[in-house]
Amino acid sequence: MTTQPLIRLDGISKVYHADEVETHALAGVTLEVRQGEYLAIAGPSGGGKTTLLSILGLLDSPTSGEYHLDGHPVARLTAAQRAQVRNRRIGFIFQAFNLIGDLTVQGNVELPLAYRKMPASERRRAAAEALERVGMANRLNHYPGQLSGGQQQRVAVARAIAGRPAVLLADEPTGNLDSVNGAAVMGLLRELHGEGATICMVTHDPRYAEHAQRTVHLFDGRVSEEGPG
Repeated sequence: MTTQPLIRLDGISKVYHADEVETHALAGVTLEVRQGEYLAIAGPSGGGKTTLLSILGLLDSPTSGEYHLDGHPVARLTAAQRAQVRNRRIGFIFQAFNLIGDLTVQGNVELPLAYRKMPASERRRAAAEALERVGMANRLNHYPGQLSGGQQQRVAVARAIAGRPAVLLADEPTGNLDSVNGAAVMGLLRELHGEGATICMVTHDPRYAEHAQRTVHLFDGRVSEEGPG
């Protein structure tokens, strides 16, 4: 690992306003994640885990505080630059899969690579390799509606890893899976970490948090505890 953290959060807060009510989702979170680290973010429902992951993935912006990625302040990025960073540097695995229903399995995995303007032959090869790794190579021409929940999540994992991201953000990646498919996904994350990927995973399951090198516990939007996975 390098001495310079890949991710640095300084006093990150997030406040939502609705009907004159303030909700403090995050309150002064300070955190560093080093390149190649496997971090689990744990805590009770409503503690701020998903909000934190959304900010890490540039899907949301903090109300206050600073976020540095690769030593660069994220707040200075334009909308186009943020989109480019998400596409090239960050891979997402969502609990709800978020597959596009009218695209085939192959099309779903290739789509982020198309936004990179990667040549079609390279996209097909990268998608095929990713689908092979998750055991879905025989479903290339199926549509999400023709797959089980476990199969859809495997496709979502393939989509996330096809571009070999530097940072992989996983939001309860096993939440909609049975134990067998959940174990398979955790195995894939271990492989990716072994290849050098930086992983930040939100999980409510202490068994899966133990796979990480370090666990950060959030409670009421604050880091309440931090220690080995």
